[in-house]
Formats: sequence, C-alpha cells, structure tokens
Amino acid sequence: MHPEFAKANALSGQIIGAAIEVHRLKGPGLIESIYERCLMRELELRGIKASNQLLVPIEYKGLTFEEPLRLDVFAERCLIVENKVVEKILPVHKAQLLSYMKLLDAPIGLLINYHEPVLKDGICRLILQGADQP
Repeated sequence: MHPEFAKANALSGQIIGAAIEVHRLKGPGLIESIYERCLMRELELRGIKASNQLLVPIEYKGLTFEEPLRLDVFAERCLIVENKVVEKILPVHKAQLLSYMKLLDAPIGLLINYHEPVLKDGICRLILQGADQP
C-alpha cells in the first residue's frame, strides 16, 4: 500500500466538502481559475495545506529537469485536485490527472467538474495503480 494512501483517502472527503462549499456559494459555470482560487481559500480556512502551479522535477533516462505543471491543487503533498468546467469529463482529463499523480507520487486524485448543477455528479476519484493494495 502507498505510504500516503490512508492520509489521502481521509483528505479526499474533506476536499470534496470544501469543493461543495465553493460550488454552493459560486454556482456552476464560472471559469476554472475562479474555482481554483476559491478552493485554495476554502482549504486554507479549513487548515489544509495546499499548493498549486508547481515546478516539478522530471527524470528521463538520467536527465533531470524542472518543469512547471499547471496543476490546480496539490493538497498535503498526497492528493491532487484538477478543476474542470466542461460539459462532460473526457478520458483525456482522467489521463492528465493520472499523469500528474504519477509524476508527484500522489495516491489519490480528484477530478471536479464545476459545470454540473449538483457538484457530486461531477466528481471523479482516481487511485494510482496499486496504491490501495497491500
């Protein structure tokens, strides 16, 4: 099991609650950057450490370099949140989140589509392959 899985698993419920609060106050259909800033503030108010728009070290066959990732939220260094405002979540959105999860070794990721009238219908929770296995 991934060493941060239990922490990320517990945190996912708290972050979903924070996202629901943002959606409740702002409603659907705004641009992603507004939801990102509001969610970052909501997490701060709840005492959850989070960062965004990170420089991430990338390693490829002995070459290591830093690359900025337009990552929406990296919470407690174990869970990634990608905010979307789209008609429908597509496989490419899940693939992007999974790639970020692999790069940052985050066991859980949340894809949150603020376009949905009821936010719980727009939440997709992804688990890094093997992260929940003993």
